[in-house]
Amino acid sequence: MTKKDLDTRFQEALEKASHMTQASLPQDVQLRLYAFYKQATFGTLEPKQNSTYHLRDAFKTNAWMQISHLSADEAKENYIEIINSITKE
Repeated sequence: MTKKDLDTRFQEALEKASHMTQASLPQDVQLRLYAFYKQATFGTLEPKQNSTYHLRDAFKTNAWMQISHLSADEAKENYIEIINSITKE
């Protein structure tokens, strides 16, 4: 599989995800999708904490840190897999 194929499939998964609501997804799935998206698009997290850091941000940061060992391509594959399992493709 070529990188273009992966990027195309990732964009398609992002499009599907954009039509989902937060209420339709369990919070653990939302966190995994967030982490895989961030790893795929931004790379490894460099945590920063400031005075406006909230508990919600801590959960998101933790989810991202847990998968920081993955490459961008691996994160994209995982994101695609979750979206496809939700949409039953």
